[in-house]
Amino acid sequence: MTIFALSTGPGISGIAIIRVSGVETKKVIKLLTNGTIPEPRIATLKKINKINSSELIDEGIILWFPGPESYTGEDMAEIHVHGSKAVIDALHASISKIENCRMAEPGEFTRLAFQNGKINLLKAESIADLISAETEIQRQQAIKIMSGKSADKFNELRGKLLKILSNVEAKIDFPDEDLPDDILKEIKKNSNYVLQNIEKILDDQKVGERIREGFKITILGPTNAGKSSLLNCLSNREAAIVSEIAGTTRDVIETHLNIDGYPVIVSDTAGIRESKSEIEKKGIKLSLNRADEADLKLIVVDAKNLVISDVLKGLLDQNAILVINKLDLLEEDIDPEIKKLNHVLISIKENLNIDQLILKIKKNLKNKFIKNDNILITRERHRQHLKQCLNHLKSFNEKNEVDDFDKAAEDLRLATRNLGMIVGKVDVEEILDSIFNDFCIGK
Repeated sequence: MTIFALSTGPGISGIAIIRVSGVETKKVIKLLTNGTIPEPRIATLKKINKINSSELIDEGIILWFPGPESYTGEDMAEIHVHGSKAVIDALHASISKIENCRMAEPGEFTRLAFQNGKINLLKAESIADLISAETEIQRQQAIKIMSGKSADKFNELRGKLLKILSNVEAKIDFPDEDLPDDILKEIKKNSNYVLQNIEKILDDQKVGERIREGFKITILGPTNAGKSSLLNCLSNREAAIVSEIAGTTRDVIETHLNIDGYPVIVSDTAGIRESKSEIEKKGIKLSLNRADEADLKLIVVDAKNLVISDVLKGLLDQNAILVINKLDLLEEDIDPEIKKLNHVLISIKENLNIDQLILKIKKNLKNKFIKNDNILITRERHRQHLKQCLNHLKSFNEKNEVDDFDKAAEDLRLATRNLGMIVGKVDVEEILDSIFNDFCIGK
């Protein structure tokens, strides 16, 4: 089946690109242009007509990519036309009339690229991440994964496991022959190397997932300190209701923001105070739960009433910034003990020192999470496969110590399979190739 779809964004634009992939691609081009197929990978201006008609749809560029040298690995074409809804609809309607042609499903072109061996699963995921990236740090992470750094590392570790597995399989196939000492030492060395590398990769504070999904920032503090105003200030919009009436915010209000290139999810919470209202108590409980889940806490207090409750003092740890609001109303210097805390003085009303607060937020996240560029895990799927691989590898090492090769081999197969599933590669033939290359079986 040949698929087609609009590959550029919907809506009016200067240019729209319709992508076609499959065995009927040549036929689609011929029928639309009433002419010959363009030279491969050369932009060619063509008149594009309705199927079985001389009625002109538009004049545009045709790019022809014969398989397998194409993005999907199949015959593929891109049709560049003017980006009006009428032109796109007319083109889609014409292509759909051609036998064995249908609209593509979401992600189907990239899925074909993966199935046809043009890209691995990590690169397919990074393409999706790049398309959805909203901040600079998200774009950078997607590009790094696309470059193949993660895939290279996982394939390297998998290659070492395949090497071990070929040795173990040989021992099972030839039980009367002892493995040489140097091979036994190599098995132990490689298994420990892979195990230690996976443990190091997993010990990453889930930075990759945080960058993809957004760092969690929770705004906390007493009532009327300016928490909702701070959310609105950071959002540059009225995301939360602001009122002089204490306890206006009862539920958690979330907004996704780009703070100086960092993706964050900022939560405005109910004011923390003693309350007899059951609804407000539930709101305060939600606030404290969000504080536990947060990557960074912004504890907002009023400069005129600078009393920090015991509950808030308990939240002022290394993952918190004390935000002293209403600086414009401050008549005397703040307490020296408070000055010792990680704090910033601001005035939301007068827009004072907001840039300093943003700088502190960014610095805190960078110091805590972005310590190096060696981020290999960007999805929970990767993490779960690595954890399973680690468990099977530990089990292999335990069984290998007592020379229980049959059971040890199964753990090793499962460990190898889980590593392979990260990049989308699971192929038992590789084990056989390794055996025949490294052992003279027929000797």
